[in-house]
Amino acid sequence: MKKRLIGYSDKELQALAGNGNQMAFEVIFDRYWKPLYRYAYSIYQDEEVCEDIVQELFIDLWNKMPSATILHLESYLLKAIKYKVINHIRSLKFTQEHLDILETISIPSKTMDDIEYKDFEKTVINHINKLSPKCKEVFILSRFEYYSNTEIAIKLNISLLTVEKHISNALKYLRNNFDDYQLSAFVIGMFFYC
Repeated sequence: MKKRLIGYSDKELQALAGNGNQMAFEVIFDRYWKPLYRYAYSIYQDEEVCEDIVQELFIDLWNKMPSATILHLESYLLKAIKYKVINHIRSLKFTQEHLDILETISIPSKTMDDIEYKDFEKTVINHINKLSPKCKEVFILSRFEYYSNTEIAIKLNISLLTVEKHISNALKYLRNNFDDYQLSAFVIGMFFYC
């Protein structure tokens, strides 16, 4: 059965894995584990840490697969692994200069779909920049930097209810400017965050 699934496209595998098919997910894992590990290692040369980060990414992917809408799996995984490595490095208390360098690391892959997504992403980010400063800060911590609502509340010294309200307001604002499909493609698809 697994051998037959190897020829399936990412979209077909995602659909099967989203319905709980573990073998389809194993094919995704086999297809992307090595490239993700190599990419993580190119950013942060620690074998054990990179292995853990890739493993964590796949655990997150499996847990969220039933409800996630991922338009381009390879692009999503490369972007997600980059952010996970950066978040690991942030936890090591690097200087802002180090973090700025990390942010400039490019993600390999330049398909037409990626270029179209990047244009759409810029449009969404322009709308996010129109949110109130606190709402924007909460939304970015939640959707771009992978903080949980509880972590955001602690970090910003605000209540959990306030965090949830800011996220709700941001999503409502974005829904008013994008249809649900576009919004889920951005917020859930590339940043299911989390």
